[in-house]
Amino acid sequence: MDAPIIFDRAAVRQHRNRAAYTQYKAAPIFEAVADILMERLADVTRTFETALDIGGRGFMAPRLFDRGIDVVQCESAFSLARKTHFFNIETVCADEEFLPFAPHSFDLVVANLSLHWVNDLPGTFAQIRQILRPDGLFLAALPILPTLRTLKQALEMAELALSDGISPRVSPLPTLPSCAGLLQRAGFALPVVDAEVLPLHYNSLAGLLQDLRAAGETNALALRSHTPPPRMLFPAAGAEMRTAPDGSFTMPLQMAILTAWAPDQTQPQPLQPGAFTQSLASTLTNLPDPE
Repeated sequence: MDAPIIFDRAAVRQHRNRAAYTQYKAAPIFEAVADILMERLADVTRTFETALDIGGRGFMAPRLFDRGIDVVQCESAFSLARKTHFFNIETVCADEEFLPFAPHSFDLVVANLSLHWVNDLPGTFAQIRQILRPDGLFLAALPILPTLRTLKQALEMAELALSDGISPRVSPLPTLPSCAGLLQRAGFALPVVDAEVLPLHYNSLAGLLQDLRAAGETNALALRSHTPPPRMLFPAAGAEMRTAPDGSFTMPLQMAILTAWAPDQTQPQPLQPGAFTQSLASTLTNLPDPE
């Protein structure tokens, strides 16, 4: 069954092409998340020879290269691929929904805040599992709810007050439990999903919107309205979001950090039903009494 079309992929590419020249304004966010992923990678007690960086925007590939890993950088927008190309790092322009790599090409795949505009996320995860070598690692940061929930609610309340209805303006995001389910559905082994929060503070709604635009993260929903919004929409939404007398507010970036492995026979395997040598009842009976 075909995946539903939630996002306008042409609009996503257009936004990222534009972001090639503006994303430096939001660089501290991407760098902070890249550092989190590199810390997780440092906790893995094995070495990696070849890595695929999906949508790292130039923030992930140099970090991987500095660890002595041969890196291929993959960007979905041509201007972004050209702008973030590095010497000694091969750069490919390809859609995340149709990864053009042969099975078992890499032993590490990393995605830094780059997969949340994908229509068929289970399909992309399955492709990543296929291009990983057996016992290869998939490491990703994915924005999750409740990120931008207050922005969505403020825009809806403001638009209802100004017009007869609302238009979809904020991208839907997965939840933490759904990320774990997606990894299992794609056939990964040993999936681990945990949460990280990047605290962000804005002096005004304009500052948040400027960051989103600079990063290429503005509205790319397939059902978005193509007519100009009401003139007072964003000032009214900004008033809804205000939590301090000076008009400032917090907007934490909630993320799921995904760690999963391509299946391999050398990995720990769960026991089959009936293969246990001791019952749970006897184990509980033999526990020492609490002091």
